Amino acid sequence: MRLRCCDLGLVEYGRALALQEACVEQRRGGDGQDTLLLLEHPPVYTLGRGADARFVLNPGHVPVQRVSRGGQVTFHGPGQLVGYPILALVGRRRDVHAYIRRLEDVLMQTLASYGLPARRREGLTGVWCGEDKIASIGVGIRRWVTFHGFALNVDPDLSYFDKIIPCGLADVRMTSMARALGRPLTVQAVKSRLAQIFAATFGYQAGTLWEETLWNMRGLTADSPHSLSR
Repeated sequence: MRLRCCDLGLVEYGRALALQEACVEQRRGGDGQDTLLLLEHPPVYTLGRGADARFVLNPGHVPVQRVSRGGQVTFHGPGQLVGYPILALVGRRRDVHAYIRRLEDVLMQTLASYGLPARRREGLTGVWCGEDKIASIGVGIRRWVTFHGFALNVDPDLSYFDKIIPCGLADVRMTSMARALGRPLTVQAVKSRLAQIFAATFGYQAGTLWEETLWNMRGLTADSPHSLSR
């Protein structure tokens, strides 16, 4: 199997969601291939389909969007690596819990490659570094095709998390790779490493495709698409 890895840069949340929807419909129709979209968002708070709006405390001027993923409220913004896998779960892969555990494995292996010990917390979804949460997961499945995905805090402005109760966990404290390492780190530096780990964990032979092919689906356009590797 080959995995299409696409680096989309900084993309407004609604445009990225529209691209996901187009990719899901194509994959459900039997066309296209499994795809991993890697990107950053301008600041936005998102609520899962059953999330409690009371967990949004003081969003200020940051937009709040309710979407069809699982999970509670979270923040997306620059400095955070967001991954949206569009995968067809077929055969033995038709196990949502196993899929989420594999996403956690990808994140933990990526963190370990930087010397950061990471772990799960029993009964919760996501990845912790020490006592602090460093990555969140919220997925959607439509007729066994995945969308939405994960968010890894590389070096975002963590103060945005003070305006919400992240993941609906009152005692959670968010951290980042940069904070844990004690040095700056860019999203671009982490992307290709995570993509390679993702492909290996899910059993793919990694591949890339020009992003214009994706953005042109259903009339979508990109301001400045660029490839993970060309």
